[in-house]
Amino acid sequence: MSNQDIIHIIGAGLAGSEAAWQAANAGAEVILHEMRPLTGTEAHQTDGFAELVCSNSFRSDDAENNAVGLLHEEMRRAGSLIMREADANKVPAGGALAVDRDAFSVGVTRAIEDHPNIEIRRELIDGLPPEDWTNVIIATGPLTAAPLAEAILSLTGEASLAFFDAIAPIVYKESIDFDVAWMQSRYDKKGPGGDGADYVNCPMDEGQYTAFLNALIAGEKTDFKEWEKSTPYFEGCLPIEVMAERGPETLRYGPMKPVGLTNPHTGVKAHAIVQLRQDNALGTLYNMVGFQTKLKYGAQAEIFRMIPGLEKAEFARLGGIHRNTFLNSPRLLDGSLKLSARPSLRFAGQITGVEGYLESAAIGLLAGRFAAADSKRIPVSMPPATTAFGALLGHITCDHMTDAGSRTFQPMNVNFGLFPEIETPKTDSEGKRLKGKQKGFARKRALSARALADLEGWLRKTALAAE
Repeated sequence: MSNQDIIHIIGAGLAGSEAAWQAANAGAEVILHEMRPLTGTEAHQTDGFAELVCSNSFRSDDAENNAVGLLHEEMRRAGSLIMREADANKVPAGGALAVDRDAFSVGVTRAIEDHPNIEIRRELIDGLPPEDWTNVIIATGPLTAAPLAEAILSLTGEASLAFFDAIAPIVYKESIDFDVAWMQSRYDKKGPGGDGADYVNCPMDEGQYTAFLNALIAGEKTDFKEWEKSTPYFEGCLPIEVMAERGPETLRYGPMKPVGLTNPHTGVKAHAIVQLRQDNALGTLYNMVGFQTKLKYGAQAEIFRMIPGLEKAEFARLGGIHRNTFLNSPRLLDGSLKLSARPSLRFAGQITGVEGYLESAAIGLLAGRFAAADSKRIPVSMPPATTAFGALLGHITCDHMTDAGSRTFQPMNVNFGLFPEIETPKTDSEGKRLKGKQKGFARKRALSARALADLEGWLRKTALAAE
């Protein structure tokens, strides 16, 4: 077997694990290189594959009305390992898909270890891969080891773009005071495995909210190293205290919005509400939704115990912060995720400039399929731009011929704004004219229906090409 027939994948996070699974299932021989436990990171706590470090939520599972839910469904139809294990290890989370993070990682690890076409090597790739590795996927994520990151940047001639991600605290459920808190999903919405009462809700009146806000702003924060001081935050994952600094109403219109919830203890509408989401299958751990933070540990425990219902909270994990690095992909990568400066290298996952667990895994899925096609000497087939796969791929690669795309490039979650426009139905099934929000819902449903129809065509085409 030639070196081109072997696919080397560096990194066994969500993207690397999915890439390995897809390539191996396509009949390719895969060697998966993972540096943990030989070398750890600031955020990982285990040596398991696809460890979830920031949250346990894969967000909305509504394939008809939400771009994230659509991406879920596309990945399921494409035989995604990440989605298989997410579905197998889901925990109640209203309309979202959340998982038992430990069981999820164990499931992914076991599947990769048991696959006959995958060899696992626990080792650090110190710098660029050897020249005779001609089919490589680098899926090292936001915490790429410094020697490899520096080698990539030296090869590309680019300055790295980076931002900070912050991690939310996790609370033991038994330490929550349910004489104050209560269980309810917003608008009683039922999601995968849920019953409409999937979140812990902690209410605040106006005085409590104001005091909490002031404490967040005044609390002692993590000091940054000199080289970190110019690093911005990703807008979709701002620390709670950074949001607080943006104005007194920011949190009430963000993670602490009080809408769609009724306090059964008092019947009084809260001024603000803190929600916690189940973090493991046993239901013993709950994640503070939207409470990623850079507060120091002592300040976190003191300030978060100001929240009604959490006065005696015990924390399984306090929040933290880590630096997240990504490539200027529109300038550096071609349409099949290959590095223009060295086409034997493909990139996948968060390092390419997608944001979110599912988005990272989806790019890993595509990279694995593309690499498998190369190993079989068959043309790489791109997903249609009308699909969630194609929309994400387009975001990180389609502007590579223009300066504008690379100058303004920032990490992005999947959203319907990335999809080509579609003619929206003007009337409902009974011929009544659609108005206001109805038109928006109709547009989303139309985009989703088109995406899934086009996805099926792409999957059939790629299956036939592989035969």
